[in-house]
Formats: sequence, structure tokens, C-alpha cells
Amino acid sequence: MRPLVKPTINIGTRASKLALWQANWVKSALNENDSAQNLALVTIKTKGDKILDVPLAKVGGKGLFVKEIEQALLDHRIDIAVHSMKDMPSEIPDGLCIGAVPQREVAADVLISRAGQRFGELRRGAVIGTSSLRRASQLRHARPDIEIVPLRGNLDTRLKKLQTENLDAIVLAAAGVKRLELEHRITEYLASEIMLPAVGQGALCIEIRQHDPIIEPLVKALDDTRSRAVVLGERAFLNRLGGSCQVPIAAHGEIKDNRFHLTGLVADIHGSPIYKSVLSGAVDSSESIGISLAEALLSRGADKILQQLQSMESVNEES
Repeated sequence: MRPLVKPTINIGTRASKLALWQANWVKSALNENDSAQNLALVTIKTKGDKILDVPLAKVGGKGLFVKEIEQALLDHRIDIAVHSMKDMPSEIPDGLCIGAVPQREVAADVLISRAGQRFGELRRGAVIGTSSLRRASQLRHARPDIEIVPLRGNLDTRLKKLQTENLDAIVLAAAGVKRLELEHRITEYLASEIMLPAVGQGALCIEIRQHDPIIEPLVKALDDTRSRAVVLGERAFLNRLGGSCQVPIAAHGEIKDNRFHLTGLVADIHGSPIYKSVLSGAVDSSESIGISLAEALLSRGADKILQQLQSMESVNEES
């Protein structure tokens, strides 16, 4: 009798260098736990990969890098999806779930400057490239004199544009820079007092179909309970605010002395006003802490920022 051949388990990913690094890391980790599985990568082009000349906030924000991959998962064309957690919308489609959150890489943002100057040393009126409203608003809050210009593209492209588009500096997620072994390019890790990271930044999201009897136990082995608790707390904060790339929202959770500490921020796109606060509690209550922190900021005035930005979105959609 011929031996039974196990069906191939397909891992869906974007085709960028960083996305492929992340997907290959997941593939290797799964192989270490169960080398008998047949694993293959399937690259999928998302809307966010196709639209490179418009800021994300103007073309739909969060979800642009995951929707096509999620559809492939729902259609059974792939069995596992690997995303950057910060690209995940606050709501996940029916039938899908977060199967695992591996141990998180550093969540911070970094400054990479052309002349090796730190943020505080940049010239007055310095030009910084970023298409993130979260980054832009916090940069403007810290340095109202700087100029922000849109910057899209994968990590390599943005590093090249630092030179070719006469920028003084760019801001990137530390995790991606480290994963591609470009840490030597980093000028400065931006302190959270200056730049609070995006929700889920530095973490991977392994998304699967709900109640999949083969895939669920396979990916569960990669789940880091502390990273999951922290990320779910941050995502609960985002979800309560109804956040997307159109709104400058940031959050960073940490577990210290067996307590969950969450810092959250909502900012006006111009950098002022800015609402920021911290809330702590039991680790297993991270999601309720995220909701409570969001409600605290809303009661202090963040709701006015959200309403204003939502009305601006409506005007843009009608025009």
C-alpha cells in the first residue's frame, strides 16, 4: 500500500520582504513543533499593496492589507493567514479568529534620519516622512515646527525615499527594521512619551478559521499568553473607540509585577488637543481595562475629536 500523503497546509501572506519574513518564521516555528506537516506559502496581493500613491487614511485605512487574505481563508484557498497585528481591523469577519499571538517583538517606533540626528536635534522645519496619522499627530505635538510629508511603500522603498526625496528623517516600526536585520540604520528608538505605538505593533497575528480541528491545535503551540493578553487589551481599547487609520489612536500595554498596564492616546490630526491616560489592573482583565480606558478618554473630550474626524470623512466621501 502506498503511504498516505498529508494534504498541504497553505499559509497566506502578502509578498513584501517583511511579510515573507514573518510568514517564513511562522512556517519554521510550525515545522519545529510538527515536522510531519506539509506547509507551503501562498502570496496574495492586497488592496493596500496596489494603491501606493494615496495615504491609507484616504482609501479605507485598516483592513487594506488583510481583506483579500481573509477572503482566501474563508474560501479555503489557504488554511493559515499571517498578518502584522497592527494591520488588523478591530472587528474580525464571522468564521475567523485569532488562532495565535506569538511572543511580541519590541513595540516602539524608531527614527531614521539622513544625517544621523536624533529627533530633538533635527533642524527647525525639518521634513519627516510618514503616512501614519498616529505618527504625524504625535510628531506635531512634540515639534510643531516640523513638516510632515506622505510616505508609502514597503520598508525598503521608504528607506530609499529618505535619500531620494530629500527628507530629513522617516519614522518606522522598530520590529520590521529588526526583523529585516537593518537595526544599524536606526538613529533613535522614540520614547513612548514622544511616540506611543500603534495597537498591536510588533506582534504577529496568526488568523485561522474558527473550530478548525487540524489547524487550531497546530497554531496554538505558537501562542504566547502574555503577548495575547496585552494585544487583546490594546485591541479592546481600539474597538471601543471605533478606530481605524483615519483616526490618530495609539495604545501600548505592558505586564509588570503581574499587573497589566495600558497607556492609550487619542489625538487631533494637527497634534493638539491630545488625550492620553494610563489604566492598570489584573492581567486576565486586559480587555475590560482597554474598554474602560477608552471610555475614560471619551469622557475627557476624545469623543469630540472622533466626531470631528468622522464628519470630515463623510464630507470627503460625498465630495
